[in-house]
Amino acid sequence: MFVHDTYDAVVIGARCAGAATAMLMARKGMRVLLIDRGGYGADTISTHALMRTGVLQLHRWGVLPRLLEAGTPAVRATTFHYGDELVTIPIKPSQGVDALYAPRRTLLDSTLVDAAREAGATVLHGHTLVRLARGRGSRVCGATVLDADGNALAITADLVVGADGIGSTVARLVEPETVLEARHATALIFGYFQHVDLAGYHWWYRPGVGAGAIPTNGGRHCVFAAMPPGRLWNGPWRDDRRAAFDAVLSEADPALAASLAGAQPDERLHVFAGRKGYMRQAFGPGWALVGDAGYFKDPLTAHGISDALRDAELLANAAAGGTAADFEEYAATRYALSLPLFEVSDAIAALDWDLDQLGALHHALNLAMKREVEHLAAIGGAHPIMIEEAVA
Repeated sequence: MFVHDTYDAVVIGARCAGAATAMLMARKGMRVLLIDRGGYGADTISTHALMRTGVLQLHRWGVLPRLLEAGTPAVRATTFHYGDELVTIPIKPSQGVDALYAPRRTLLDSTLVDAAREAGATVLHGHTLVRLARGRGSRVCGATVLDADGNALAITADLVVGADGIGSTVARLVEPETVLEARHATALIFGYFQHVDLAGYHWWYRPGVGAGAIPTNGGRHCVFAAMPPGRLWNGPWRDDRRAAFDAVLSEADPALAASLAGAQPDERLHVFAGRKGYMRQAFGPGWALVGDAGYFKDPLTAHGISDALRDAELLANAAAGGTAADFEEYAATRYALSLPLFEVSDAIAALDWDLDQLGALHHALNLAMKREVEHLAAIGGAHPIMIEEAVA
């Protein structure tokens, strides 16, 4: 593959945020280089669940049909279990969306990378950012990356985008200001199980714990158990993640725990130890952040992928405009749409609510998500076409 030494933008990180940003920039005629230190189609920790904003964008970008062709199941309803009370909410057709989806990240990320490449972006996996180049006034003007053999490649670029996750190297090098900081975090234990007899998204809540079952590809459900981080690491089952998983599921919903008793996940159970959320400065001279590199909130509300896709579009629009005002608008819009989601997610992550309080928090979350959908529909010109019609 021929690699130029000058680009309009270099995007560091080829997961959903970075790949979507590179795809949209390339579709706007920008010369884009997308790099990732990992391999194509590699897995990563994720809740998988897409909310309406994420599905709306994938539909509008022409990416959703590929996910459906790969067998990603449609989610027609979301069920909230507040203790012993069930509240089921059907997914009503709106803004071109009549179902939700939760694709495995091996599928979603690789599909977006393919779309970025088809749009004209140059894609390099197995390449690692080692330094940023700076020009007059310390403006970032490029990057040096290493390939798998340790060979250095110097790239000049008008914009370097950090889409490289929570531990972002770009963020570490540009030292952005922290705009928001969360107070709470949850620890999650999760795995992929076959033969879970549940349709749609299911979320269970009791004071101090939470759980979820999310249908994804291959006839699997991603099932997670949530608890305070201190309980995970200081509890009686600190070194036995299956015992911790079973115990928390039993508290959240005895029936769910009983249905999985003796069932083995595809792989070993995974642990997310908990991380307090943050929002970092969105951009600076010659650089910008997107996805978890710039904004992360507790995963218990399962909105991270949708946020990443949202901000990819906002940033790509700003980069195509290229003015300081465009980037200011990116930062301001990201903040305005994210703040209510961030605050509600932090309150839910505290796990110190009673069920009436949690219901009020979910109502606030729903209002914030509706506002997000309305904004993205307006900037994208979405129209109420059914998904099935779009892929027929």
